[in-house]
Amino acid sequence: MSQGIQKNSDVIFQRNTHFLSTAASLVPALQQHRCPALSLVNAVPDASQIHGWRTDSCGTPAGLANREFGPGEEIVVDFGTHCVGYFSLRCEAAGSPPDAPAHLQFIFGETPAEIAEPFSDYEGWLSSSWLQQEDLYLDVLPAHVRLPRRYCCRYVKIKVISTSAKFSLRLSDIYLTTVTSADPSALENLSHPDALLGQIDQVSVLTLRNCMQEVFEDGPKRDRRLWLGDLRLQALVNYQTYGQNDLVRRCLYLFAGVTREDGMVSSNLFMKPEIIADDTFLLDYALFFVATLADYIAATDDLTTQNDLWPTAVRQMELALERVGENGILHDSEDWWAFIDWHESLNKQAPAQGVLIYCLKKGWELAQRCDHPRVAWLDQQIGRLEAAARNELWDEEKGFFVSGAQAQISCASQVWLVLAGVGEEEFRARVMANLLTTPPETGMNTPYMMHHFIDALISVGQTSRAVQEIKKYWGGMVQAGADTFWELYDPKRPNFSPYGSKLINSYCHAWSCTPAYFIRKYGL
Repeated sequence: MSQGIQKNSDVIFQRNTHFLSTAASLVPALQQHRCPALSLVNAVPDASQIHGWRTDSCGTPAGLANREFGPGEEIVVDFGTHCVGYFSLRCEAAGSPPDAPAHLQFIFGETPAEIAEPFSDYEGWLSSSWLQQEDLYLDVLPAHVRLPRRYCCRYVKIKVISTSAKFSLRLSDIYLTTVTSADPSALENLSHPDALLGQIDQVSVLTLRNCMQEVFEDGPKRDRRLWLGDLRLQALVNYQTYGQNDLVRRCLYLFAGVTREDGMVSSNLFMKPEIIADDTFLLDYALFFVATLADYIAATDDLTTQNDLWPTAVRQMELALERVGENGILHDSEDWWAFIDWHESLNKQAPAQGVLIYCLKKGWELAQRCDHPRVAWLDQQIGRLEAAARNELWDEEKGFFVSGAQAQISCASQVWLVLAGVGEEEFRARVMANLLTTPPETGMNTPYMMHHFIDALISVGQTSRAVQEIKKYWGGMVQAGADTFWELYDPKRPNFSPYGSKLINSYCHAWSCTPAYFIRKYGL
């Protein structure tokens, strides 16, 4: 039974108290681990490195016992790997008794660039409050300090802003208390004969682990939210690694628990101070509720969840189909938004058509499991949309699907219509072969889109090529020093950011963790 409403701007949401109560009962316990700082480093400009910086070791934390710090002095500690948690250290005065507060500043970085380039130069369009920094004033020394905010980092710059002329500071016992809901005992370690694929798997698993908190977060630095597109991919990796399926179930109930007045699920949810649905709606993300539910049911055979959430899944399909014209193709206009990829010039009509067909087929799988009368309706819709994609979007002369009024050819259109199963297998294999030999100008910008490209290759039997592409793309991040996989990666544009600055990019991002899924599921 639905009770209560939520209003964001002009959007009214309905809240299902049963679903939200079920989700609340599935809040996971967080695993905690003390992670000490391993070394002291300096950030050094280096044009050969992907973001223009490297770190050089310059000592150990044990050596701090003999150092005193005054105003303007700083150190950078390296934890040796990417961590998510709470920062602690001990500060004590050296010299005369402290006659003024000590003012320290902390800068947290996932990459060397974040602790090397001044945040004051940031000019991106996302709020600068996402830049990880904190100022601390200590009135009483000595003090053992645990900063209250959760941070995401490998490096921490500690700078003494001010003391008085009478005393300086000693710093010691520097560590992070890391947190995750991933249970390490559930993970089967993979000993891979291919060293690079083994590294890629390890980085993938750490990426997922650091995004597993009370929900599957999209990124522990930014946005720290539950996004549906990320959830779908995280869940797939989870089934092959940690197997914490109740966390997937919790997230599904959260999305179903707060829907728009017409039943559409939001693209993402805020967790605090209560569950709040964002007033951002994406056609493809809403449809991925259907796919995520179908994948979860296939992994768990949880009929209670299937019966509870099936109506929500049906509603996402119904709403998407309202955008389909008489010709069987999604309307391409300014009053809708699908994500597909971070790409300014990408026309999304054809790839969104592929997502719709793909998710209708996932809905058909669910309907088949419960012998639902919607099976016949879904059969009809799938057939209509597939035929329309071949008749309206396929350009035989060019050998590609086209999208929008300008008949744009993009990687995303080919990948999604292949994943949707449009055409016979031989036809789809030809599409992917053309994509490999004659890549369109409108390419792929994110690991999110690259995941679907790999999936499409495997779907047409191009498994060896899929391995090559995984090693080239995710392996490129590993070779560039990635501890966890990044939100964005374009080796030709190393500083690319859709937000205006690489400093605000997320360097541990959920949608990038999927190589472990492919490696473990398909035995790559």
